[in-house]
Amino acid sequence: MSNVLKYSIVVPFHNEEENVTTLYDRVKHVMEQVGDSFELVFVDDGSRDRTYRLLEEIAAVDSRVLVIKLRRNFGQTSALAAGFDHAQGEFVLAMDGDLQHEPLEIPNFLAKLEEGYDVVSGWRSQRGDNFVMRRIPSMLANKLMARFSGVAIHDFGTTFKAYRREVIQNIPLYGEMHRFIPALASWYGASICEIPISNPQRVAGKSHYGIGRTFRVFFDLLTIRFLLRYMTRPLHFFGTIGATGMLTGSLLAAWLLLHKLLTHHDVAGEHGPLFMIAAVLILAGIQMLGIGLLGELQVRHFHTANHRAPYAVDRILRLRSSEESMHQS
Repeated sequence: MSNVLKYSIVVPFHNEEENVTTLYDRVKHVMEQVGDSFELVFVDDGSRDRTYRLLEEIAAVDSRVLVIKLRRNFGQTSALAAGFDHAQGEFVLAMDGDLQHEPLEIPNFLAKLEEGYDVVSGWRSQRGDNFVMRRIPSMLANKLMARFSGVAIHDFGTTFKAYRREVIQNIPLYGEMHRFIPALASWYGASICEIPISNPQRVAGKSHYGIGRTFRVFFDLLTIRFLLRYMTRPLHFFGTIGATGMLTGSLLAAWLLLHKLLTHHDVAGEHGPLFMIAAVLILAGIQMLGIGLLGELQVRHFHTANHRAPYAVDRILRLRSSEESMHQS
């Protein structure tokens, strides 16, 4: 395969048999109108319906289609990571496979990349989702993400985003981190912009989004806040807490000792709770310092060791002279 591909369109699928063929037809038509070389990277994230069979049929007739089948359902972030790792285009665009992202809007993303931006994020400015179950939690989560990350965009949750390849390949993806790519990219100094996108209702298939997923976002917020501020210096975070605890506990212990020496009172009996607080603060401070040092070791390991991918590939298909290429994970 040539290494001069201009665009890679990455689409994860999970039980989307009703939408696969339609999405392929629409994206292919749009990219052919764009005119530059492209590939379509379709990731089957452990589907249990006919999604993979349909992707096989598409790959069998179109050499621009790369199909990646994961061994099980690893989740959207891991599926995107698999697509990004195998994408060869200079520019990489990601979108959902449920037809709630309009392929006709792809050229708008590509135009912004051509202007020089590193990350172009979609913004569902007019949403038709359920107001209580989807829109309110999403609005609150987006405001918190913008505040915690320092990236002033309105919509972190949508997958519909475009990236320069060198930017996306520098960002490790795991857990539910795909929604935080703009924040992580900003840490690397990437330029980010936002464009409005439509948010059509799902026509076929079943949504995989639940209110529980929204709650998980708030835990991810704590993670991203920590990563952005202390990713390369965890000892600064844990060490500050530990040193504060040790200093406070030591001052209390010193006061109790002085009180004992001057008055000869039974300090343990008279100030038992304060005595215990001082001991706990000192011990907790030592533990926090130890955690910080372990974190520093992990950072060093992160920068020196090879990383395992957060997914396992079952097979990879691309048409090559009617030949199927299969790689066992």
